[in-house]
Amino acid sequence: MKGDTEFRIAVLPGDGIGIEVMQACLEVLNALCQHVDGFRCATEYFPGGAAYYRDNGVALPDETLKATQTADAILFGAMGLPDVRMPDGTEINPQIDIRFALDLYAGVRPVRALPGGPRLLADTRAQSIDLIVVREQSEGMFVDFHKGRLEGDLSATDRCLITRAGTERVVDFAFRLAERRRVRGEPRRVTCVDKANVMTSMAFFRKVFDERRARFPHITADHLHVDAAALNLVRQPWTFDVLVAENLLGDILSDLAAGLIGGMGMAPSADIGDKHAMFQPCHGSAPDIAGSGKANPTAMFLSAAMMLRWLGERHSVDACLTAACHLQQAIARGFANGRIRPAEFGGPDGTAAITRTVIDIIEQQALSDAPQ
Repeated sequence: MKGDTEFRIAVLPGDGIGIEVMQACLEVLNALCQHVDGFRCATEYFPGGAAYYRDNGVALPDETLKATQTADAILFGAMGLPDVRMPDGTEINPQIDIRFALDLYAGVRPVRALPGGPRLLADTRAQSIDLIVVREQSEGMFVDFHKGRLEGDLSATDRCLITRAGTERVVDFAFRLAERRRVRGEPRRVTCVDKANVMTSMAFFRKVFDERRARFPHITADHLHVDAAALNLVRQPWTFDVLVAENLLGDILSDLAAGLIGGMGMAPSADIGDKHAMFQPCHGSAPDIAGSGKANPTAMFLSAAMMLRWLGERHSVDACLTAACHLQQAIARGFANGRIRPAEFGGPDGTAAITRTVIDIIEQQALSDAPQ
């Protein structure tokens, strides 16, 4: 495309540190737009979250939901506060409402160790962790979200719904994602994670997986029960490539995997459908450190890089792909050379310092790439 392509980004900062890491992220996006020609991001804030629910009686205003439906992409900070709950005792989770409303059926959770980043495992092979958990997000154990059945004080029931259509599309998504990956020159692999030895719904998930794998004969495919997957993610996470799982299982495993590279402050994510996508850090609102300036914005920055890559691929805008690479490289270089040392890992850097460093490296990269 010629000239600058402008993308409308709906910004939902939410609660707690979500507000802080979002502001930092927009500063980084602005720096990228200044130094990479060919695209612009027109950002607009929209309300929602636990504090908004507490003050207004609604967690996701109609205006906000409509904005997510018409925007080119959604940037999401973090929503929820532990002391603000729905009448049934569940926390405020507008992000789940958005997933269902926009049919964002594929939760993409990359887990990649950064050189110089925090190390949780002693084995040196942990430095090569580079996997993705793909979580089905339209059904499974979350299908009764806000619709669980209470029988007084005697029992409570939530369904697990697995459909052929829902499983086929997320499995195909996982295989297509594996097609685009070439990790360390090793064969691409998709692992189906389930509890097929106990649950009929999970056995059906595996059956559909096995049917769809035949469409991708050049990609290795295998299975693991979720308990074995959890064990092996801790024992040898460097052996995994792409994992695909039901909603709840994928939710749990992606958090476990994030812990292997330093925790939720290092873990980005994307919620992707056929027409819409939302990008957010995996961490929550962390009200215990909100306002202290200690929040690590790395996961938010990496989520923005995922957004730029998705926009670039979807709209054939090379500038977005370039900007995504610049941002990922800036973060990687900052950790590798010791310029980024987040407070959560015992370093001196809070939100502002990490943001300044990433922007400085982006500007340096732009100067080195400029024609002489």
